[in-house]
Amino acid sequence: MSHAAAPVPMTARRTGPLHGEAPVPGDKSVSHRALILGALAVGETRITGLLEGQDVLDTARAMQAFGAEVERVGTGEWVVHGVGVGGFGEPAGVIDCGNSGTGVRLIMGAMATTPITATFTGDASLSRRPMGRITDPLALFGATIATRQGGLLPVTITGAADPVPVRYRTPVASAQIKSAVLLAGLNAPGETVVIEAEPTRDHTERMLAGFGAAIRTEVTPEGRVITLTGRPELRPQVVAVPRDPSSAAFPVAAALIVPGSQVTVPGVSRNPTRDGLYVTLAEMGANLTWDNDREEGGEPVADLTVRHGSLRGVTVPADRAASMIDEFPILSVIAAFADGPTVMNGVAELRVKESDRIDAMAVGLRANGVAVDETRDSMTVHGRTAVPGGATVQTHLDHRIAMSFLVLGLASDAPVTVDDAGPIATSFPDFLPLMQRLGGDLG
Repeated sequence: MSHAAAPVPMTARRTGPLHGEAPVPGDKSVSHRALILGALAVGETRITGLLEGQDVLDTARAMQAFGAEVERVGTGEWVVHGVGVGGFGEPAGVIDCGNSGTGVRLIMGAMATTPITATFTGDASLSRRPMGRITDPLALFGATIATRQGGLLPVTITGAADPVPVRYRTPVASAQIKSAVLLAGLNAPGETVVIEAEPTRDHTERMLAGFGAAIRTEVTPEGRVITLTGRPELRPQVVAVPRDPSSAAFPVAAALIVPGSQVTVPGVSRNPTRDGLYVTLAEMGANLTWDNDREEGGEPVADLTVRHGSLRGVTVPADRAASMIDEFPILSVIAAFADGPTVMNGVAELRVKESDRIDAMAVGLRANGVAVDETRDSMTVHGRTAVPGGATVQTHLDHRIAMSFLVLGLASDAPVTVDDAGPIATSFPDFLPLMQRLGGDLG
């Protein structure tokens, strides 16, 4: 959706028990990567369970612009005819990545070692987000890059004609930086190495291996060392995208805080680099049951059943932040209903997401009667037995802020309204009907 569209306010009201199955969308991180690696393989890649939110559709369009054939053949079912590593053609127009930081940063990496020129842009929110953290390492491969003042979009990249392999230590814990460097390394000779001090989500490494690249990860005293051998012939795959644990967090949270609820999320990713929220909920005493563990698309998945019960406040260690960076907004809502304070450490990265998520959550929770303390790198929510609610919350065009406060309204004493639910379509287009089917009173 265009963010110039008129705001779509939405209100959630206190609701009876939630029951049923919550088939949440496919994982956004895996969806982006399946399209990009399908475009870099030779032959036909088939994808099922693709997230059909705006962010991923923008990446699909970008792959077409670089010369891959990308076709939707059914709900969540897509076919990609790839052009091979180094086979990208020069796009005719500007590549618009909308609201997607993942999309723009991974695509920049994928084209930076091919001698073509492309210009990238995005919406108002994406155009405020830092790109220097991506363009700096891509320049090391030999790419030529022009950005707006401060390293902002639009960005024009001319890929390296004779790329050199790179050994790069990531300055911050970011799967996007790591992935951009690895994708650039695909078309560089020799070995490209990424060193990360703390582990970040490893979807790129898993999927590169699945498509036939030679990649290995070693844990050493200097951190995780990921080594990719360049110039592989990637083999097309059938990719089953697991369900997104970040999207699952919303029906899971609602079931935890609405009395009498029981909800099952089938086939949700259990990737250990993404499970920080679920580890934390278990520490809080949440009633979570995992069944039918299996593997799909190179990722571990299982069926999760959640039941309402009493929760206690906990302290989340800073070293867990990277594995749950997108889940802190909804965790802060769950924490509002827990017994005692919940302290979230290591959350500074949230201040440069789609919005300053720490500030947005703190302001919204306080407006609804919940006490919150914050520092630049931490947030403490003081849980209470009953949350008054009753406020209208500013979402700052941030889908996760919008969904988090709608979940709050399902269990608070008075209704909670968000000023604009429109951006939810970027990651979870089915959020409203899914929550209504479970019994949630919102709209």
